[in-house]
Amino acid sequence: MEKSLSDYIALSKNIDDLKYDKKLKVAILSSFTLNGLNETLHVKCSELGIRYQSYIGGYNQYNQELLNPESGLYNFSPDITFLIIDVRNVLGDSFHDAHDMSDDERKILAKEKINELENLIQTFENNSNSKLVITNLNVPSYSPHGIIETKLNFGFHEMIEEINNSLRHISKNYSSVYVYDFRQFISKFGEQNIFDYRQFHLGDIQIIFNFIPYLANNLMNYIKPISGTNRKCIVLDLDNTLWGGIVGEDGFDGIELGDTPNGKAFVEFQKELFSLWNQGIILAINSKNNVEDAMKVISEHPNMVLREKNFANIQINWDDKAINLKKIADEINIGLNSIVFFDDDKINCERIKQEFPEVLTINLPNDPSQFSPILKELNDFHVLNRTDEDKKRGEMYAQQRERKKFEKSISNLDDFLKDLDIRVNIKRSNDYLIPRISQLTLKTNQFNLTTKRYQEEEIRNLSNDKKFTVGCAQVLDKFGDNGITGVFIIEKNTKFWLIDTFLLSCRIMGRGVENAIISQILKDAKDEGVDEVKAQFIPTPKNKPAENFLSDYGFKKEENFWIYKLNSEIKTPNHLKVETE
Repeated sequence: MEKSLSDYIALSKNIDDLKYDKKLKVAILSSFTLNGLNETLHVKCSELGIRYQSYIGGYNQYNQELLNPESGLYNFSPDITFLIIDVRNVLGDSFHDAHDMSDDERKILAKEKINELENLIQTFENNSNSKLVITNLNVPSYSPHGIIETKLNFGFHEMIEEINNSLRHISKNYSSVYVYDFRQFISKFGEQNIFDYRQFHLGDIQIIFNFIPYLANNLMNYIKPISGTNRKCIVLDLDNTLWGGIVGEDGFDGIELGDTPNGKAFVEFQKELFSLWNQGIILAINSKNNVEDAMKVISEHPNMVLREKNFANIQINWDDKAINLKKIADEINIGLNSIVFFDDDKINCERIKQEFPEVLTINLPNDPSQFSPILKELNDFHVLNRTDEDKKRGEMYAQQRERKKFEKSISNLDDFLKDLDIRVNIKRSNDYLIPRISQLTLKTNQFNLTTKRYQEEEIRNLSNDKKFTVGCAQVLDKFGDNGITGVFIIEKNTKFWLIDTFLLSCRIMGRGVENAIISQILKDAKDEGVDEVKAQFIPTPKNKPAENFLSDYGFKKEENFWIYKLNSEIKTPNHLKVETE
């Protein structure tokens, strides 16, 4: 349940931002009054452990802010900028006059407004590394043309739709620009609920205060992925969550799944989960149940949408669900703060909330028809760019389960690694790889020497700078392609190279891939006549797995740096093959 705007404003006054390590600079530009939006975003960010800093442009001053390279906006240097505009402001007097124009005149007007918006976007792109989120325009429900509005060759509504369509196409040409569907926001909550003429005439208030928190929640769709606080795993109960009833008591034929109204609701919920799985969200099971009964439904029930291959980890037993959840996180090798947990049992949910407050726990209601809407309302699974690794993640984790089984069948680790047939393909950054490289810097915490975070624009700039090398590693083995799972950024000097960033996805830790990558970096440096390679380990609460990597490989500590002299032998792991592009 969303809090009221007055609650958010009160809460915003007592936030201690200094206790948060993660920082985010947010700029808000608008063409109309948006009192309370900044305070609401502040609270929502603090709830995620983000130190929120903001820049609020003056009332309807967005043109001046965007077009002046010396403006307060650019001096603030935001990480993300929200440009919230309205149709009345964009069209000006033409908002009322356009009804009396000819079709051709409306086409000319639409083109003018599209060019103005594109000029703003282009100027912003030239002056800032920030992400820009611009709203599209609401199409008013009213038209003086009445029922013949849709009969016109290029009517008032069609003119606004043309601006929106063009804005969407323009955004596709800029990797840092996104269009927030403000029209959809109005449609969802209702124009008559959101827009009040009295408040509009009182102070150009075009979203009544009750709905500001809902707008802020939608804007968090962008803040979560840019700050790396989005989630990637859904852990599910089974009885009365994926199907109706208790399979251990009602039996295979007695559960509700597909035929009754409730059964159809469970199928709908599974379809929505399957859709997320196809987009890269990890699914897992945490259920108190008889393994044989539960797996029979998953494997054989004709109306079951999700099958065993869709789950990266399955914990079906009579253990405490908190123990199982920790086991899931450990075996998949993800943080608990990446997990959303669904269960219909209030006691189980309360247990998880108390034990693991960083897990987002969803206590499902008794009515299964509400499961899908609850899932759709979550804004924790958005990404700014969906990579191939995202799309294949479900398949990759299925392969990971096979690796785990294979590992258990071989007692000797060296034999296991040799039999995996690991290939490490080291690639240089390019336009296709930049989104994934940025994504890994934003999300990787455990095996990460410096935990520096880079947005796509920053990776692009480093890739184009001859003083830097930006690279990544694709890892393959006998079970399949793990995708791009390693990243390195090197600052190149004449006498030495400095490792700015070196990280590895938790999915492939423990296979010697990190040694393969570092050995290739050292060989490349030696080939270019460099004397030594320097690196740093900057400890955080989460990157302990990388703590001894440099010393174990042979780097020697000198003051604040770990140094590898290139007159030393460069060790190369012999259980895998390294290829370079």
